[in-house]
Amino acid sequence: MLVIAHRGASAAARENTLAAFRLAAEQGAHGVELDVRRSADGTLVVHHDDALADGRAILGLSRSDLPGEVAVLDEALDACRALSVVNVEIKNWPEDPDFDPDEQLADAVVALLDARGDLDGGRILVSSFHLPTIDRVRALAPGLATGWLLGPVADAAELVDRAAGHGHVAIHPHHAFVNDRFVELAHAAGLAVNTWTCDDPDRIRWLAEVGADAVITNTPDIALAALGR
Repeated sequence: MLVIAHRGASAAARENTLAAFRLAAEQGAHGVELDVRRSADGTLVVHHDDALADGRAILGLSRSDLPGEVAVLDEALDACRALSVVNVEIKNWPEDPDFDPDEQLADAVVALLDARGDLDGGRILVSSFHLPTIDRVRALAPGLATGWLLGPVADAAELVDRAAGHGHVAIHPHHAFVNDRFVELAHAAGLAVNTWTCDDPDRIRWLAEVGADAVITNTPDIALAALGR
């Protein structure tokens, strides 16, 4: 099971920062998960929320307005060169103030990855809770790995079938909704199960035992120790 650092080693460093990504590598994580949003000038900003801590909306800012600790995607990917997996989560949800129904953010992410030569090689996985967003990514870059993020799971079979039917290679459920049947259904459909966000050592070991392919965690050092690595 891969250990992927949630927004970097975010229990020990400020989340979604270059320092958190570098610390994840130092702690031995296989990869990192990070979030991306768009600014007013089209900059791909690595940030979970739609606004900065001071309340300014990211969509209303340009790159020069960003505080120094806020990374952009290009430099974040550079900071993750030593890692074998980078999970880029595109933040795009209909209830968000910066919702992008035209999928311009998805287009921009693919364009950046293409310019960097990162569409091939298997290091990059793009995920989103918004299924049309990763559908757009897959339409633009069929060779790029894509995964569907899930919250509460009522009907695992239906969700697995939808993800597989849309051509995605992974499904990302919250760990609370993962059980043996979920993993079996996903694997039978050819989907990897990358579960989020778990920091409990016993639960991490259990996820490995039932065959989860990756755990996304705030504490990659603790997760690795739990797995005996």
